[in-house]
Amino acid sequence: MTEFDRRLEQLRSDLVTQGDRVYELVLRAVECYFDRDRDKAGEVVKGDEVIDRVDVEIERASIPLLAMGETDEHKIRHVLTVVKVNNELERIADCAVNISEVVIEHGEQLKEHLPPTFRVMANSVIGMVRDANRSLAELNAELARQVLRFDDTVDQFKSEIGFDAEQKVATGEISVGFAFRIRTVTRSLERIADHCTNICEQVIYLESGKIVRHVTKGWSEPELPEA
Repeated sequence: MTEFDRRLEQLRSDLVTQGDRVYELVLRAVECYFDRDRDKAGEVVKGDEVIDRVDVEIERASIPLLAMGETDEHKIRHVLTVVKVNNELERIADCAVNISEVVIEHGEQLKEHLPPTFRVMANSVIGMVRDANRSLAELNAELARQVLRFDDTVDQFKSEIGFDAEQKVATGEISVGFAFRIRTVTRSLERIADHCTNICEQVIYLESGKIVRHVTKGWSEPELPEA
């Protein structure tokens, strides 16, 4: 094994561990929201400090690899994938913090009725984070495509929950403040899903060299980039 390969393998291992760490953070953020648990919410905010530190460490470790003169296209793509996915993971953690901060600031005001779709949306997003991490760890492009198929469903959930909240505000079933907090959390969940799709697009690119993003036909028909 060359020095480049050894460093890349360590970098990949660190990234997969970071992905697991972020998954646990998202899981705890969702749990603390449904449980209205301020202590658990505080743990999420504290846990983000570790993720921020590792984010910087992975980025700093990636830069020297690009200066080692490696010419293999797949290996170079791998380094670029690590850098991009690392950034997506850090942003997912930020969204988890946003959810937890709602609990810290408004824990006692989260007792109003939540639509059933809200929990379904949250569970779907948790599943996307889990499977995005797995697709990355296994370099499984097919699993990555399965995660991408869920993105539209999450968007639909967000729209349905927003419409439901508007109707209930109009009839006085929930307060305006509670509706705004629902909007904040659903927006954070939607963004987590978006970051998961970005990770999966990178896995597909790494394994095939095909560009999934910016394709008018959609992700299901990826194309090789023009020379």
